[in-house]
Amino acid sequence: KIADYPFTTLEPNLGVVELPGYRSYVMADIPGIIEEAHLGKGLGIRFLRHIERNKVLLFVISSTSPDIAGEYQILLDELEAYRADLLEKPRMIALSKMDLIPGYELPERPEFDVPCIEISAATGHNLHELKETIWKLVRPDESRDA
Repeated sequence: KIADYPFTTLEPNLGVVELPGYRSYVMADIPGIIEEAHLGKGLGIRFLRHIERNKVLLFVISSTSPDIAGEYQILLDELEAYRADLLEKPRMIALSKMDLIPGYELPERPEFDVPCIEISAATGHNLHELKETIWKLVRPDESRDA
């Protein structure tokens, strides 16, 4: 189910990401975390438990959001409130829906302390770069550009 609201994914989904050179890794699509999820709001902690097993955390934030940095901070705060040690995992940000931004250029791009890649699933913009960056975080000892 695809729509423009936070709860379109109602259960975690797994998929295999394949890269050149016979490399692959498993991705888990975890339903949206919203402010106060750790208190049971929305889908609550039901899905926060699934994050515990992931090696890398990828936060997907819409590039059309009026407060990208604020949305990222809410996600970090929820993880910290649920289990602070989750913030020690490698993480990165994918700014989605870049095809909706004229010229694929954000007027003001927030600075982050983690890798941030601007993507578009609709056009494929930067998807290879995203997959390679995740690979480097998941398998740093085996990383190589394909």
